[in-house]
Amino acid sequence: MAEVADKKDAYEVLGVSRNANDNDLKKAYRVLAKKYHPDANPGDKEAEERFKEASEAYAILSNEENRKKYDQYGWTAFDPNGNGGDSGFDFADMGDIFGDIFGDMFGGGAKKTQTTGPVKGADIKTTIRCTFEEAVFGTQTEIELPLKDECPVCKGTGAQPGHPAETCGKCGGKGQVAFTQQSLFGMNRTIQTCPDCQGTGKIIKFKCSNCAGSGFVKSKKNIQIKVPAGIDNGQSIRLREMGEPGINGGGRGDLIVSILVDKHAIFSRQEYDLYSTEKLSFTQAALGGRINLNTIDGPYEYSIQPGTQNNTKIKLKGKGVPTLRNKNVRGDHYVTLAVEVPDNLTEEQKQILARAKDPYGVEVRAATDSLGGFSFGGHRKKKKGFKNL
Repeated sequence: MAEVADKKDAYEVLGVSRNANDNDLKKAYRVLAKKYHPDANPGDKEAEERFKEASEAYAILSNEENRKKYDQYGWTAFDPNGNGGDSGFDFADMGDIFGDIFGDMFGGGAKKTQTTGPVKGADIKTTIRCTFEEAVFGTQTEIELPLKDECPVCKGTGAQPGHPAETCGKCGGKGQVAFTQQSLFGMNRTIQTCPDCQGTGKIIKFKCSNCAGSGFVKSKKNIQIKVPAGIDNGQSIRLREMGEPGINGGGRGDLIVSILVDKHAIFSRQEYDLYSTEKLSFTQAALGGRINLNTIDGPYEYSIQPGTQNNTKIKLKGKGVPTLRNKNVRGDHYVTLAVEVPDNLTEEQKQILARAKDPYGVEVRAATDSLGGFSFGGHRKKKKGFKNL
């Protein structure tokens, strides 16, 4: 504490009249504390002094007994070297005075939470596996999970019937206890969950024999899961209020189901589009005609042009995956045609190919001959990009 002769009047420091009430004092101090707090003015020695000065003045005037002494004797009432005063004032006792102020303004560990009120239950997470087709078109499946329910014996209290829980003596039923510590810039007040009642505010001396005091019992339940059309690997389904039960009347948590989708032997997926590759014989590519393409809906007949080249890409519009928002709106299916060229021809087949060459060895002539399942038609220029159906 500074020398008594040098100290400013406490009322003047706070900027209030001598008949100010408790609300006036607190309001004035909050303004000054917010303005001069060291956390808001790092390294500013003048602000630090103003903060300490205001805190000391508020500590004196906010306490009824200390205020009476101050009004009668001034600062000398708290000067241990003074003649008429006493040293009853201790700056370290200011924690209870400042706790709610600093907790609200600076969050210095004094956040208050009502743990004895209704608390929502925890979410439960699980995983199911489905086939590629089930993810595309949707499905319904059933899973078995052990879920908690309110104990029918104690009705969720955890106490044996006839022996109700008692109010916790440590926290007075609040579920929280406060701790005050001196720091460089004043008192820090923290509020923690009561270690005796674990935040419930109640002490159970005689636990329920059916649930061992937990208030809940577990049982296996069959749950229907509707997997929507278009869901992708790694996405989740949330079932409201199918999780753990709440505390003190709180609602149940949710059941979150993650989806694992098996790979497909033919199709791959990117968002709502499908991709696949179809093999095409040398004869089919040369002569063209109608072929069957594999789609997620089944075989699809498609006409290819004579002279179709290897890696020709086809776009089947609306043959992809249904969207989650509207199953009637679908992505597209992209098919890449892979032409298979024979690598072990017979001598006779080689001769037919040789005769089909033009004199310059570039173009393949139209031919009606066929042998060994190979037919040859006119050569066409390579087509680029996707063919739209």
